[in-house]
Amino acid sequence: TARAVIDASGTWATPGPAGASGLPALGEKAAADRIVHRVPDLGSPAVRARYAGRRTAVIGSGSSAFTALAQLARLAESGDGRGTEIVWILRRTISGSTFGGGGADQLPERGALGLAAKAAVDDGHAKAVTGFRTEAIERAPDGRVVLVGEDGRRSDPVDEVIVLTGFRPDLGFLGELRLGLDERLQAPAALAPLIDPNQHSCGTVYPHGHRELSHPEPGIHLVGMKSYGRAPTFLAMTGYEQVRSVVAALAGDIEAADRVELTLPETGVCGGAGLFDDPDAAPADPGSCCTAPQPEVVQLSARAPGPVTDSAQTSAAGG
Repeated sequence: TARAVIDASGTWATPGPAGASGLPALGEKAAADRIVHRVPDLGSPAVRARYAGRRTAVIGSGSSAFTALAQLARLAESGDGRGTEIVWILRRTISGSTFGGGGADQLPERGALGLAAKAAVDDGHAKAVTGFRTEAIERAPDGRVVLVGEDGRRSDPVDEVIVLTGFRPDLGFLGELRLGLDERLQAPAALAPLIDPNQHSCGTVYPHGHRELSHPEPGIHLVGMKSYGRAPTFLAMTGYEQVRSVVAALAGDIEAADRVELTLPETGVCGGAGLFDDPDAAPADPGSCCTAPQPEVVQLSARAPGPVTDSAQTSAAGG
């Protein structure tokens, strides 16, 4: 019998669906042959052939979506990728904070990733459709799929859909334990207010450890990405600190367990302040964790509800 259990199983096996409601979109399961929930490995010849010369919709606005946009843009620029098209589906508008801190990001690789995604849009490889909340995925007569928004807008048919809408914890095997979870975020009840994406970005999360990660069931601790539930603001360094604190507490060193040994970056994009799912939400304040100082704002043309065509709500350099 174990004295304690540390659940660091993550959320990788339970990706979010395409449906903006948090549930699978109507027809999503039936169109599974056209949908993936991972960034495709375009280094694989078979995977590369699946996307080369085709139109792909990317749903999501986080680091995974940035990675997919950048990789598909490189494919479009390559000799075997001629004709590759990307449609970027966002639930929110594009603002100065959308692509992160750029060169001001204290995590340089993350900043470079955002800049690569922005270049994909500015160079015309990715056409952004904003304020689009996917409600259904329908089959076109030619076998491709059409995305249908809650407002009735319909995309042109796409060959493939890459759904990168985050992850959620798998709590099924913990069903017989007394867990104290926030009903909305599915994070430990004491931790949820500290990581609420409506109030916090990754750099404003209050330092926490074993006390916030405990549950009514003695000896049970959820750590790492799983501890954040559905909140999109997790950083790996936060998880390392969680584990250090929990292990120190289990070893009986409460002083060490309560001590803060973590400094988070102050710039970059990682979800953040404002209603994260609101298409009209204002961007985070300049200079915060989630935006670079005086970023360039990417403007999109407004469009009334109606069919979404290739030229609808696109963003290009200076457009």
